[in-house]
Amino acid sequence: MRRLLPSSLTSRLVLTAVLLVTVVSLLIAVATTVAIRSYLLDRLDTEVQLTSARALRDGPAPATDPDGDHEGSGDTDVHGLPDVEPGRGQETGTVAAYLTTGAALGQVITEDGDLAPLSRAALAALRAVPADGAPHGVDLRGLGDYRVAVTDNGSFDVAAGLPTRDVDATIRKLVSGEVLFILAGILAAGGIALVVVRRQMRPLHQVARTAHEVAQLPLATGEIGMTARVPEPLTDERTEIGQVGSALNTLLGHVERSLDERHRSEQQVRQFVADASHELRTPLATINGYAQLSRRSAEPDAAQLRQAMAKVEVEAARMSALVEDLLLLARLDAGRPLERADVDLTKMVLESVGDSRVMAPDHRWALDLPDEPVVVVGDEQRLHQVLANLLANARRHTPAGTTVTVGAHLAADRATAVLSVLDDGPGLPADLRDSVFERFTRGDSARTRASGGAGLGLSLAKAITEAHGGRITVSSRPGHTAFTVSLPVRPPIHR
Repeated sequence: MRRLLPSSLTSRLVLTAVLLVTVVSLLIAVATTVAIRSYLLDRLDTEVQLTSARALRDGPAPATDPDGDHEGSGDTDVHGLPDVEPGRGQETGTVAAYLTTGAALGQVITEDGDLAPLSRAALAALRAVPADGAPHGVDLRGLGDYRVAVTDNGSFDVAAGLPTRDVDATIRKLVSGEVLFILAGILAAGGIALVVVRRQMRPLHQVARTAHEVAQLPLATGEIGMTARVPEPLTDERTEIGQVGSALNTLLGHVERSLDERHRSEQQVRQFVADASHELRTPLATINGYAQLSRRSAEPDAAQLRQAMAKVEVEAARMSALVEDLLLLARLDAGRPLERADVDLTKMVLESVGDSRVMAPDHRWALDLPDEPVVVVGDEQRLHQVLANLLANARRHTPAGTTVTVGAHLAADRATAVLSVLDDGPGLPADLRDSVFERFTRGDSARTRASGGAGLGLSLAKAITEAHGGRITVSSRPGHTAFTVSLPVRPPIHR
């Protein structure tokens, strides 16, 4: 059955509209035909009853009964039928007959006004009509369909009837007109439906065109930059097509953001691999150089060998620290669980600032702590690493004499703890503010050791903070740079 239906939605809608018009038109035509035919037959039956009444009135009186109580007004033949013409005085086409058990006399008035006798088959059909005085439909052989009423006048039955040809002709004309009207209606409905449906489907075609444009984009690789959208007028959610258009735009927005994120992630991975390779290559090159230098002397020089081994040890330690940071980032990216224990942030701040005073005595270190300890649930070692990285960042990128204020306090909701590191140094460069937490981002774009570190400190701080269910932000301008770490007191860490 489905194979017989057109595949196009437009064609199906047009076909549905045409079928509805056809069915409704047929129902109206049938109801109209039945109603008019019933009305015409009622009128004809009324005329038949009038004709039957005239036949009874103008015909002979009943014959004298056997007891001689009554005497008829007309002569009768041997079979008890009156010796008169039953159709005399009626209109053209009228059938009239006198019927007894043994004999029948009937006539029909022809178009010329003459009286013609009825055939035996016609008289037999009249005999079959009940003598109840009500009109009945009869097929009189050779004459056609009639409406006939038969009445018993006491001595014989009087039959009178009129042809239904005028009614039948009227109904045929009506049916012919209805057929033409229905055909015209079907053609008109098909044409109008085609125009209207195509017009109404035009927005859906525009939505489909947008989807096709997106489908032709090379989504597998590279930066997509997808900008195709369903036009704004077609996203009104009060309409069905608007709902489709709005949903498609929302979907395209999600896809575009996902593709941009994927491209950004791919770029980060490439940059990460390049930067990690560079950072590892430098200490490896140093180790290799000192190893070769130690073999060039004919006789081993103890002092030179100690210097070479010390440098190798330093570079190996730096490479080990870098590898440890990379492994920690990988574990955090993989969602590896952290330790869960009470961590006293106040104590951590005191210890970390004490260490910073020793490592950077030229800076001024200040504390901003409450009277009561600030305690959260988390991984103490990793949270200490966050604070240490922030303090190291302040030491390395601010000049001597800079005041660094380190604080910890509970937020107003008592459900969030806040660590803050503020300095009055020169601030972050404008081009680094949006990427300061990305991996291998350093204030020194040239790959020198002047700024120290591999550019993983702040990215580690961000990853550890987010693993605890918190977030880290920065605001910076000349004379004021603030790193703020917000941690839930009891983070929802998944194990």
